[in-house]
Amino acid sequence: MHPLRHPRNAIFVGLIFVAAGLVYWGVQAFAGWPVDYAGTTMLLLLGVATAIMAYVLIAGSPND
Repeated sequence: MHPLRHPRNAIFVGLIFVAAGLVYWGVQAFAGWPVDYAGTTMLLLLGVATAIMAYVLIAGSPND
């Protein structure tokens, strides 16, 4: 059985990290602290990479 009915739904796996990056940025910005743009960018790009990786793994898995 396929873990996801449609491999394009793998983007939701990456959205977890994108949401974490936005929360990470938002807390710093709204609290008045200096914003760590490197960490925010890294979390956002980690989300993109994770979504692509999940898509490739799910699309390539057999449909048993």
